[in-house]
Amino acid sequence: MNYESVIGLEVHAELSTASKVFCGCSTRFGAGPNSQTCPVCLGLPGVLPVLNRKVVEDALKIALALNCHISPYSRFDRKNYYYPDLPKNYQISQNYLPFAENGYLDIPLEKGRKRVGIHNIHLEEDAGKNLHGEGLDSGESLVDLNRAGVPLIEMVTHPDMRSLEEVEKFMTFLRDILLYLDVCDCCMEEGSLRFEANISLRLAGESELGNRVEMKNLNSFKMVSKALRYEMKRQEEILRQGGRIKSETRLWDEKKEVTSVMRSKEDAPDYRYFPEPDLPPLIIETRRIDEIRKRMPELPQERKLRFLREYKIPEYDARILTADRSLADFYEDAVRLFPEAKTVSNWVMGEMLRKLRERNIRPGDCPLTVSHLAGLLNLIKEGTISGRVAKDVFAEMFDSGREAEEVVREKGWIQLSDEDEVRKITEEIIEKNPQSVKDFRSGKKKALGFLMGQVMKATRGQANPQMVSKLLKERLQTIDLKADIRP
Repeated sequence: MNYESVIGLEVHAELSTASKVFCGCSTRFGAGPNSQTCPVCLGLPGVLPVLNRKVVEDALKIALALNCHISPYSRFDRKNYYYPDLPKNYQISQNYLPFAENGYLDIPLEKGRKRVGIHNIHLEEDAGKNLHGEGLDSGESLVDLNRAGVPLIEMVTHPDMRSLEEVEKFMTFLRDILLYLDVCDCCMEEGSLRFEANISLRLAGESELGNRVEMKNLNSFKMVSKALRYEMKRQEEILRQGGRIKSETRLWDEKKEVTSVMRSKEDAPDYRYFPEPDLPPLIIETRRIDEIRKRMPELPQERKLRFLREYKIPEYDARILTADRSLADFYEDAVRLFPEAKTVSNWVMGEMLRKLRERNIRPGDCPLTVSHLAGLLNLIKEGTISGRVAKDVFAEMFDSGREAEEVVREKGWIQLSDEDEVRKITEEIIEKNPQSVKDFRSGKKKALGFLMGQVMKATRGQANPQMVSKLLKERLQTIDLKADIRP
């Protein structure tokens, strides 16, 4: 018997607004505990929430990007439950009439494409944060309410995914879209993007769904994949032994790498949803949707296809370059200044991304400008510097912020292109390496690369590599092994 996994995701994304969803408190991450609160987000008596206009605009962008039907009329509801990080003892959310419904996201797979349906998108406020074992007494739990009231978008998918590959691709594509829209910073380590996964198993070919298990608060892509892989194995073992999967909520234990029961679905509390009396209905006019649609940026998949069409670069290059909006912007601006698309791609994907990873810098915060890179590439094209020296120039520019020409002039790195001088150096290298000469003459082509390396080393990488190759080949073809090379 072969079992098939049926997987759906609930995605919580904090919006990158400057203020909270129903009050003017700051949403800045990392502030002192409970320093960004007010009577509204603390739910004190006599206060009234006011909906943040920017939250609605950002939600519209997400709904349009995910091909959703945007409800012209939606309402907020109170979700009632008691927990230390929820000061009002209820959360303002949307249960009965959500903001948007019936969308989808198409994701490319190794073989073909997959459409994942979006059941609904709704607006809500985030809760605070509990800190366990961080007080003076290791047994204490502290509460930081700075996050209470931060605007949150919840996206609920249909149970359309059947493999880890599909789940991982969906998460990656959704994150890229949110970053392109500039509505969420997607910093999972700060909790601004969180996942809950629902999974059930059934016999391959069956249409009826099995009992589902929900896994809460998965804070990284890797954690989602690990938890789902474990659940697939756990549930399959139970089913093969004739057991029954219980509908329950489970938590992922990162240290033990297992899931454990949090609560039974049958015992789940009744949240007693009812319409939020302090907020009017949310009316979205067609005119407003059209205005937002006109301001929508080109999304990652669309941009990737355009890069392939316009710049004629490989699919791999286009995928890497368009994964981050700032990186794609940098690339396009650089190509405008130095119109050799593949050369620019090589340097952006090579030296630039390597430096960014080393320094843990996001592409949008790169200290290097497009004029820096274009200036460097022009120096290579003109023959002023070699490709090898260019890497040193790049590193210096990245660290100092100076232009390539200034760095080259100060360091004395101008390429050696005097043919007589280069010929003299190649003759010296040939004289010092008779075995390599014999190897080349006997058909071992790697010997030429070794001799070129020796010439470049002797000239500190400043010799013109094309000239070195040409002069070495000419001399190696004509040399008399007996007369010209000492044993």
